[in-house]
Amino acid sequence: MSGPPLRLIFAGTPDFAAIHLKALIESEHQLLAVYTQPDRPAGRGKLTRPGPVKRLAEAAGIPVRQPLSLKEAGAQRELADLQADAMVVVAYGLILPQAVLDAPRLGCLNVHASLLPRWRGAAPIQRAIAAGDSQTGITIMQMDAGLDTGNMLASCGCAITAGTTAASLHDELACLGAPLLLQVLRDLPAHQAAASPQDGDQATYASKILKSEAALDWHQSAVVLDRLIRAFNPFPVCFTSLEGERIKIWQAQPAGEAPLTEPPGTILRSGREGILVNCDGSQLNLQQLQLAGGKVLSVAQLLNARADLFAPGKRFATVASGRD
Repeated sequence: MSGPPLRLIFAGTPDFAAIHLKALIESEHQLLAVYTQPDRPAGRGKLTRPGPVKRLAEAAGIPVRQPLSLKEAGAQRELADLQADAMVVVAYGLILPQAVLDAPRLGCLNVHASLLPRWRGAAPIQRAIAAGDSQTGITIMQMDAGLDTGNMLASCGCAITAGTTAASLHDELACLGAPLLLQVLRDLPAHQAAASPQDGDQATYASKILKSEAALDWHQSAVVLDRLIRAFNPFPVCFTSLEGERIKIWQAQPAGEAPLTEPPGTILRSGREGILVNCDGSQLNLQQLQLAGGKVLSVAQLLNARADLFAPGKRFATVASGRD
């Protein structure tokens, strides 16, 4: 059963949000306004550019609002005056005060990239991969004043495989989230009546990603390092250093257990199939790397120019922290 079309406010900022906005634009629902974060400098030139959600909304002729905060009484009145049925929030990045949560007739919904209550917080995609989870998914949640603590309206799962990266999982979850959101909106009151509370005892927190976390510690196992490399691809990208050169690792693969005959970080073998590095009781085969100022290259391409740098016996340093 489908209810009448809804009058909606949408709030979101990055590509993940834009995919959901596009689905709403193409649906029967009416978009009253789009809220997105203020334009910020981006790219090498640090020029101020509109984000994906703003570009899409403007192209569709939807009014765009970019308040610095929704805590101001004026911004709250402006939102309430829209008299929306519901507000859809997808990776917006600003806190919604109680006055905003209460403004739409049917409240505010959030599309969250995990199977709640696991991985509440800012970086659920990366944290799920890094933790070695075998499954994640999308949850449509009725928002409350807590951090991703609201009742669950619907969910849909997907597998995390040995080749899953943050980039590939982002795209897969976006493809799941958009149709699930439309499904919920077709009869929102019915989904709200059947909503499930979260089990707070099972909750985990997906803290914001710090660039310093991407520094590889070769004293960890190859399995742990591989998960980290995939979790931080395409941002912030794991890195190490060799003879003073900072090197980003875009792709690698565990190569099995091995006795620690060489110090962690030692290159055991270099060839077209990869650069084999000793870890803590295991080995990691590096497959795609990037030197400072260069392009992402396969090991075969890189060795054509810099085979001397990656000669067996040389040792990657364990980097404590770094800056892009």
